[in-house]
Amino acid sequence: MQSFVKWLQLKIYQVEVTFSVYIFTPYEKFIFWSVVFLLFSLTALATILYLPHHIMFLVGRAWFYIHGDAGMLVSTSSSSTAGLAKNTAVQALTTAKQLATETAKAVVEGAKSEL
Repeated sequence: MQSFVKWLQLKIYQVEVTFSVYIFTPYEKFIFWSVVFLLFSLTALATILYLPHHIMFLVGRAWFYIHGDAGMLVSTSSSSTAGLAKNTAVQALTTAKQLATETAKAVVEGAKSEL
């Protein structure tokens, strides 16, 4: 911990010497360090909030470039869904035809028995 404090003091000293902060009045130093703290805080906050989303976006793009478009899976899925819907429709029409035929036979037999 003590080595970190020394490192931080060294960095503060380097900034003060590089940007001539050591000649500022106390109010100017307060404003300078407030701006530095604000910029550092906003950068850290933006990194924490937006970097994971950005990394996932980059991973998604890399996945696209390596494995191709995921739209192929969607179209394959759509075609299999369309095939399933077609089979279901054919079965429904066959069942309806059988029911209509049986109903028609029953109606004809009922009409014959009444005559």
